[in-house]
This record gives sequence, C-alpha cells and structure tokens, in this order.
Amino acid sequence: MKYILITGVSSGIGFETAKLFLEKGFFVFGSVRKQQDASKLEDEFGKNFKAVLFDVVDEQAIKKAVETVKNTLGNNGLTCLVNNAGVSVNGPLAYISVEEFSNQLDINVLGVLRVTQAFLPLLGFNNDLPKGRIVNISSGSGRVTRPFMAPYSASKYAVEALSDGFRRELLDFGIEVTVIEPGPIKSEIWSKAKADTDTQVNKYKNTPYEKIYDNMDKAVQGMEGIALDASKVSTLIYGIVMGEKKKTRYLVAPKKWLFWLAIHVFPDKFLDKMFQKQFKKLVEEK
Repeated sequence: MKYILITGVSSGIGFETAKLFLEKGFFVFGSVRKQQDASKLEDEFGKNFKAVLFDVVDEQAIKKAVETVKNTLGNNGLTCLVNNAGVSVNGPLAYISVEEFSNQLDINVLGVLRVTQAFLPLLGFNNDLPKGRIVNISSGSGRVTRPFMAPYSASKYAVEALSDGFRRELLDFGIEVTVIEPGPIKSEIWSKAKADTDTQVNKYKNTPYEKIYDNMDKAVQGMEGIALDASKVSTLIYGIVMGEKKKTRYLVAPKKWLFWLAIHVFPDKFLDKMFQKQFKKLVEEK
C-alpha cells in the first residue's frame, strides 16, 4: 500500500486528486477544515481514505494531524505530499487592506511551509523511511500577474520560490519537489468569486476602480468559460508520483501556448498594454 497526503480535498483539484489516487489503489489522507466535510468525504470515499482536520494556518492542528497520520502509517512513510490548499484574494493594490493581503500570504505561502516542515520526516527526511516526494500547486498567476490579482499572484510567486528552495535543499535527501502551475480550473472557486463580486462592488465604490468592479462578474464568467477540468491536474499529479513525469514544473492551462509566450517571450510593456486593453473593453461593455 502506498500513502499520499493531499491538503484541501473538499473540492476542485484536491477532490479529484484524492478520487484518482483511491482508484489507483493508494491510501489517501485528505485535509479539510470542517468536521462536516470530513464525515462526508469518508462516507463517500470509503475505507482507504482518512480525513485529517486542520487549517494550514493552525500549527497545533497540523502537529496533531501528523500524529494521526503516523498512527495509520505504522512503519510506512508517505509516498507523496500534495500542497493544494489555498485561497484567492483579489483587489486593487491602492485600496486592498494589509490584513487581507497578509491573510492571503499566511494561507498560501506560510501554509505550504508549515505543512511541509511538519510532514517532512514522514517523507523520509533525515531518517531511514523510503523517500517520498512533494508536489506544490502553484498557478499560472505565479508567473504572470494580472491586474487586481496581485495578492494572489504574490502568494503563488512565493510558492514558486519555496518550491525551488525545498527542491535544491532536499536533493541530498532524495526527496523530489515538483511545481504545478494551473490556469483556470473548474471548481467551486468560480461560484465563490461571483458571490464575492457584490461585496467588492460596494468595497471599491467611489474609487477610480468602481466601474471595473461593476463589471468584474463578466471577467469571472469569461475565465470560468475556458476553465479546464480538474482531472487534467490530478492525472498529471499521478504521472509525477509514478515517476512518468520528471520535469520540475508543469503548466496546465487553456491556450497553453499563450501562457507560455506571456511567461517567456512577451515584454512587460506588451503585457501591460494587453491587460489595459482587456479591462478598458470590460468597462465599455454594456
């Protein structure tokens, strides 16, 4: 039996990844924040799934989860840790609160650090357990920053740096680290984004960005319309864990060629103008 721990399995990429690895015969530990979600998923996924209850900002809960996982593993180690849990915060940098920005970083960046540090021994770090691997879910936004997405992008740029650091520092211990950079993926995040739009319209009323946020739901719908199925990412994670995919980072996105050009080819000023044109058109639409 092989064992994998995936954070944030209540929906989206985490849910699909847990489902796939269970189908492939793995024992899956999945983190959730609510007991209700834990009970629901354990009923749905069956005996080879165990929910671990923790928030990635809660060090004590993470430590408790480590003991829970240890008790189930016995003398075994984790084959893989997938750092997937995260949130998306957006807003104009001129007005977003430092508290909101800090919360974004606490979850998406320090959350990855807390969880990885806590579970490293179970991946064979500095001990005799078999060597596991780490897969960090970053984002295409960790390479290109869209207007009003800087808080989220900043967190994912940091995940890229953390991943490079861990990968290079763990080389001598035989633990490999891979980054996945999804573009828009089908999940509940879109319905949440739509719900958040009304709040943001009020928040940025009487600012220079009022008209943009009045029409932001159209931008959300456009991104949702091209979103890929989460199984694209879960299948890639399985290939990485099985040793079939050996690169250090993978971009998974609709119009992947355009993302690639934006990351590697287009000059900053070209992208500046492109985004400016997109948002100007958004405001002018009736």
